[in-house]
Amino acid sequence: MIKAIFVLSLAAFSNYASAACDNGCSGHGVCECGFCLCYDNWGMGYDLDTGDCSDRICPFEFAWVDTPDRNNDFHKYAECANKGICNRETGECECFEGYEGKGCQRTSCPNDCSGHGTCEYIQSLGYANSPFNGNQEGQFVQDVQTFSLNQWDYQKTRACVCDPEYGDVDCSKRLCPYGNDMMDARVDRNVAVKYQVQNIWFIHEDNIDDLDGQTFALTFKSKLNETFTTTPIVFKPMDVDTAVFVSSIQDALLRLPNRVIDGIEVHGDRYNSREFHVNVTFVGDYVQGTQNLLVVEDYQCGDGCTPKIDGLNLAVFQQNTTQATNADYNSYECGRRGKCDYDTGTCQCFSGFTGASCNACTALI
Repeated sequence: MIKAIFVLSLAAFSNYASAACDNGCSGHGVCECGFCLCYDNWGMGYDLDTGDCSDRICPFEFAWVDTPDRNNDFHKYAECANKGICNRETGECECFEGYEGKGCQRTSCPNDCSGHGTCEYIQSLGYANSPFNGNQEGQFVQDVQTFSLNQWDYQKTRACVCDPEYGDVDCSKRLCPYGNDMMDARVDRNVAVKYQVQNIWFIHEDNIDDLDGQTFALTFKSKLNETFTTTPIVFKPMDVDTAVFVSSIQDALLRLPNRVIDGIEVHGDRYNSREFHVNVTFVGDYVQGTQNLLVVEDYQCGDGCTPKIDGLNLAVFQQNTTQATNADYNSYECGRRGKCDYDTGTCQCFSGFTGASCNACTALI
């Protein structure tokens, strides 16, 4: 009888011990001293207490918005970055509109950029040409520059980078041609019209003649974000070849597709033993007003690359292209004399005006 009572007592103690942790920690933790030590990413409830380890914990990311503490620290780690609700069954964040990714850590781009652009992180968004910035190979860096970002929204905030001929924040609109308002009044009609003049400097560390016979190219970006690169241009800095060299630059730019540059004047001269100077004046109807700076493609582009060029070993930390003269022509969408049809990218000119950018007058009003 005593033995039977002892056995029943052991059984009762065993049942008590196994029931010391609620629900046996749901199979997602270890019971110690009556409390569950949950495995990683398991807990219970909104406060993420250990409890019975029955709920999944979602990923934590830097919070988009939170309350600063007394030390003025903010953007601390938060579940679903405070921009989503955790699904405790799956451990996945159900992000609010405009946010996506693991832990809702990044923004989504509006309308997925409408299929006419790419969604890029803030640190990848370009801002300008860099005037003095050499790359590791010692060549010029003239393409659109980005910045070094170490703030909380690194790899978080994104925006659309639209394809050529498309614009707006979601890249949904077809862009229309730009042109001067031909009815725009000039302050003094006795003063000659000013066209934009861009200066291109070819600078060598020792002697510019060392580049004789090498090839390079020029890239022009239109107001509609279209990028066009010329065929190879042979560099000829010798005095006897100056006129031929300058003419070859002009011809290469005028031969770009779609008459994107319909009129330019190119002049050049040898500045000194190390430098050759070229100025390009934009005089065509389609390139009125301020244009994007020409880019000198001075890298080597061999087999399987286009255009196939030798490249120019130019001096490092110099700016190739600058604006020498700003145009007093203005550049407006549809010449300010029409409305853009953003579905087709064509200008609907007002009565009395015509042309791709409505910059031609058909009647006196």
